[in-house]
Amino acid sequence: MSTIESPSQDAAPPVAFTTAAGRRIEYQLLNVEKTDRPWIVLLHEGLGSLAMWKDFPQALCDACNARGLVYSRYGYGRSQPLPADARPNQRSVDFMHREAIDALPELLAKLSIERPILFGHSDGGSISLIYAATYPDQVAGIIVLAPHVMVEDISMKSIDAAREIYETTDMRAKLGRYHADPDSAFWGWNDIWLNLTFRDWNIEDLLPLIQCPVLAIQGEDDEYGTMAQIDAIGRDVAGARLLKLSRCRHSPHKDQPQVVIDAVRAFVDTLPEAE
Repeated sequence: MSTIESPSQDAAPPVAFTTAAGRRIEYQLLNVEKTDRPWIVLLHEGLGSLAMWKDFPQALCDACNARGLVYSRYGYGRSQPLPADARPNQRSVDFMHREAIDALPELLAKLSIERPILFGHSDGGSISLIYAATYPDQVAGIIVLAPHVMVEDISMKSIDAAREIYETTDMRAKLGRYHADPDSAFWGWNDIWLNLTFRDWNIEDLLPLIQCPVLAIQGEDDEYGTMAQIDAIGRDVAGARLLKLSRCRHSPHKDQPQVVIDAVRAFVDTLPEAE
């Protein structure tokens, strides 16, 4: 989760809709005229959406001279919401695996996107790692910001605190600026993370299967995870690069956007697809 801000006053970028894994998904394509350039696919955090990225995807793709795909996962943004009567079992413990193994490949195939560079934040970073481990030949590289590879006590404490904030403040109204159904977005994220069966969730065994280049970025003041998360990536993914940022919390692309853009641009320039 990250601080919820007001939507940009600029005109909203055009969005389109398709289906993936049987659900309606909103998406936006950037720089489509750059037909010879690689794709960067942005995967949002656990309370994120297409709109919550604001102008960062465009700035990132412009800096990297790349095309871009931004989309809201099932349950978020203007994509299909979770069933209203499904709580507290709106998602299963393997929901990130299902997104990486089933929904994302179908979405990429429908949009004719091959061997993209994945840029994932938080839950989106975990999904990127699972995808790269499952389909090692189908991804050119991945950048993960504050990813989760294990469940830590600090994560549970912050997510539990978010529940009280949602129930006692105007957080629901703020989320409503970015999600057609804020309850779908919040409870679909909060309930499963606080489910006792989720405490054993762990993808460290998948990390050695990743064959593409990886850049992992995390803030030293991240309230949802410690450096153990990206240290595991550095240990288990051959050649992974780590960037640890001081004075930075759970959203490096918001706290230090230019540092992140510069690091990603340098990383992308090393990939064969970017030549």
